[in-house]
Amino acid sequence: MADHTLVFIVLGLTLAAFVWGRFRYDLVALSALLACVILGLVPGEEAFYGFGHPAVITVAAVLVLSRGFERSGVVDVIAEQVLKVGDRLFLQLVALTATVVVLSGFMNNVGALALLLPVAMRLAREHNTSPSLLLMPLAFGSLLGGLMTLIGTPPNIIIASYRGSVTGETFGMFSFFPVGASVALAGLVFIVLLGWRLVPQRAGNASTEGMFDISHYLVEVRVDEEAKALGWTLRELQRELEETLPVLAVLRGKQRYAGHAFLGALKEGDILLVEAGPEEMKLLEDKAGLRVGIDPQEETLEQERAEAEESGQLQRDGSLPDAENGKEENKDKKEKKRGTSNGFDTEGLELVEAVVRNDSVMVNRTVTQLRLHNQYGMHLVAVARDGSRLRQRLRDIRFRPGDVLLLQGGESNLSESLTTLGCLPLAKRNFTLGQPRMLLVSIGIFALAIAAMLLDILPNAIALALAALVTLLVGVLPLRDGYQAIDGPVIILLGAMIPVGSALETSGGAALIANSLLELGGTWPTVSILILLFVTTMMLSDIINNAAAAVLMAPIAVSLANGFGASIDPFLMVVAVSASCAFLTPIGHQSNTLVMGPGGYRFGDYWRMGLPLELVVMAVAIPMILLVWPL
Repeated sequence: MADHTLVFIVLGLTLAAFVWGRFRYDLVALSALLACVILGLVPGEEAFYGFGHPAVITVAAVLVLSRGFERSGVVDVIAEQVLKVGDRLFLQLVALTATVVVLSGFMNNVGALALLLPVAMRLAREHNTSPSLLLMPLAFGSLLGGLMTLIGTPPNIIIASYRGSVTGETFGMFSFFPVGASVALAGLVFIVLLGWRLVPQRAGNASTEGMFDISHYLVEVRVDEEAKALGWTLRELQRELEETLPVLAVLRGKQRYAGHAFLGALKEGDILLVEAGPEEMKLLEDKAGLRVGIDPQEETLEQERAEAEESGQLQRDGSLPDAENGKEENKDKKEKKRGTSNGFDTEGLELVEAVVRNDSVMVNRTVTQLRLHNQYGMHLVAVARDGSRLRQRLRDIRFRPGDVLLLQGGESNLSESLTTLGCLPLAKRNFTLGQPRMLLVSIGIFALAIAAMLLDILPNAIALALAALVTLLVGVLPLRDGYQAIDGPVIILLGAMIPVGSALETSGGAALIANSLLELGGTWPTVSILILLFVTTMMLSDIINNAAAAVLMAPIAVSLANGFGASIDPFLMVVAVSASCAFLTPIGHQSNTLVMGPGGYRFGDYWRMGLPLELVVMAVAIPMILLVWPL
């Protein structure tokens, strides 16, 4: 069997696995690489050369620098200004989308989205705006912004490196800017004037209480003298129930303990504050003998009523004193006295809303498999998918990218646990301006790296890797955070797919595809082939990772250019732009997936704005490419 036929078989199976989504894309890519080695398509001694490729090093360095910007407070300064735009939806859209476009040009686009996503959610909540109207424009803006510079998105880095391997000269830092900026500006105008009107409006998802209906499921159970659970620890209670039921707090006399921090045995008179539905309540009664009491808020009100009656302060109509005079100060004091409210202000306890990233360790795993409480000190309180809360047992839920989780844990380790799990916090984000000295140092290091690239003092990968190293050495970013910033699955994907892409070229597969296209459109003008290449790459990036799409399409683009006897630059630019325009599906890019849960979107919602946006992008990109990079 011919080598190019074997390559087509491997690539066909790889694309099918990418679309299926059963296995993570880095595992699929690594399997494709090893298959090529076994079949003799990639020499064994060259199998892992891709991991030392300049494109891979550049992507890793950009991820570290992006985290450094976050750590030093560069982005938080910008985000704080965005929050001042007021309640006009148009201004919110302009501020959020324009900001993410600019940020994405100089840092990883997923990182830029991750930093502004909490800002968008806060705007939606403060001004009673449906988050669905803000989040899809934000995600699409992050993709558009990445088109402007070499480091804005992995496809640009891949295309620049591939040009270097073919011609000996790579694209520079701002080689993409004339085309990328024009496309980004046109896309931004379309989004803020018309595109957002095409997004389905999902109501009620902006608040945690609205999405998860917490108060309805907040119940109190008591440990009586005949309870089976008497003497059990909370871990033994969970084991007996065979259910990871969140115990949010344990009340013993006047003491209140956070559920995750309570390690002792249950005693008579203990009160457990539990987040449970009717089925779980029955389990607590039947298997543990715990008596389900009234809602904590209602019981507190009854206690206050009794105290008021004893002191003679109860009103004639039976209402409490501050119900009549409406003094907010008294209400605040009462709320603090209760210690149990929709806000869960239990000491040492914090609730956070977070979204599952594509590369999260939680994907396709259950809370039991993750050992969420034992290993991370967190309880899972609720899960929302497609904008509504899942009603099935928490232990049975297999997490998907884009799921919104309501998690409870200790304030001290909550942020670190979320980072380790691969979750992005959505609520209660506190903006920290960082240290002004480090803020300036971070900007200065990046500026020097850009200058070294522009003046051809250092190659792109070396300049950015050196900048990342200095960022770690001077303390802008701790070493541990630097390693966590590197997106392992993306690095594996690139390192594995680069040799596979080379096999497509060396086996003659790329030339065969190009020749077939040339025969099909032999009488067509060259611009028609560019449009066909643009559409093909764009469709491919809607179903597989955009970096993989760029790796596979780059050799085909060069073969087409050679077939026409034209410059390879416009063909490579077409691939660079179209590979980053995955607007039709939530699976084409991590940015799209991240907003799916918080925005309450469904799979079919993306094409409504995405399809006309892709047409706008193509209508602007093709003429600009031909103007800046003539045939």
